[in-house]
Amino acid sequence: MMETKSVMLQTLCVPCACRCRYCLLRWDGKTVGADYDRSQRLAERFYTWIRQERPELKFNFSFGYSMEHPRLLDAIDFMNRIGSVSGKFLQCDGLAFREEGEMKDRLAGLKDHGVEELNFTFYGTEAYHDRFAGRKGDHAHLLRMVSHAAQMEFIVSVIIPLTQENVGQADELIDVLEAHGAKDVRLFIPHREGRGVSLESVRLSLDDLPRLSESAKAKLNRKVYQTEAEWCKIGGGDPEQSRTLIISLTEENIERFVQTPFSEIIAEVEALDDAYYAAFPSFKELLDRYGDKAGDKLYSRRDLFHRCRQQYAREFGIEVYDVTDERQSGSRRY
Repeated sequence: MMETKSVMLQTLCVPCACRCRYCLLRWDGKTVGADYDRSQRLAERFYTWIRQERPELKFNFSFGYSMEHPRLLDAIDFMNRIGSVSGKFLQCDGLAFREEGEMKDRLAGLKDHGVEELNFTFYGTEAYHDRFAGRKGDHAHLLRMVSHAAQMEFIVSVIIPLTQENVGQADELIDVLEAHGAKDVRLFIPHREGRGVSLESVRLSLDDLPRLSESAKAKLNRKVYQTEAEWCKIGGGDPEQSRTLIISLTEENIERFVQTPFSEIIAEVEALDDAYYAAFPSFKELLDRYGDKAGDKLYSRRDLFHRCRQQYAREFGIEVYDVTDERQSGSRRY
């Protein structure tokens, strides 16, 4: 039985300064989210209702495509007031370039308003990273932020998406990041959702891992990222039992959500999730049909399940609302 554990209310109303190759949200220079202030008012009401009527549910409010909010500190104060994770944890990709003094002032403000962890994404060494992010100077900008954040005693976490293109850069990049104060550096295999499908031809394989040092290999969680053959051998692993609902506010739907009882909103998005997954066989059945029993490419469970569902949809002409498209209302199962 699938159990709803949390609700994420979001509005994609803030531009991003980058144009990354694998953007989950397919950022194209145009925001699609509803007005922030109106969204925040709805979030406050939703949060109050959940505390009173569904206290077993976690509630988070967020905005995107980046954290470059014109009133960021006020937004952080609100998210901390409602216990939203974004009040403590800030993703720092796609922010505007700042001179040293302005950058330090911004970081000091974040510290004063309760932010504890800053997270950064690096795609490789400088030239490669800037091309991947679609912004010259982005690597140097992020590195300065990492250094200042470490000096100000933030928790500094860094994630590096690993492909056949950049695996040879990983050790050098990790050394640079750690020299600038990053304590928590992790490697991951980029997903194929959003524009991530464009990286499928350079997906990391088992044969690529020897290009990493032993210390770098330890930063890639091989329990999470397994080869297709390994997933086939265990039949896809244990099925998901929980889900987060994502409610994405736009100018077209916010009025309806404002007027709709929150219990009905939750039921509506749960029904979308149920209908989507009911349209497909189980992951084990899909692996039996499409899985490469000798496949050496690395996937997360979620990622390979997603690929297999796409293959099934193409073969059988399945058309169903896509709850995995995080630009719109949907869900994440886990």
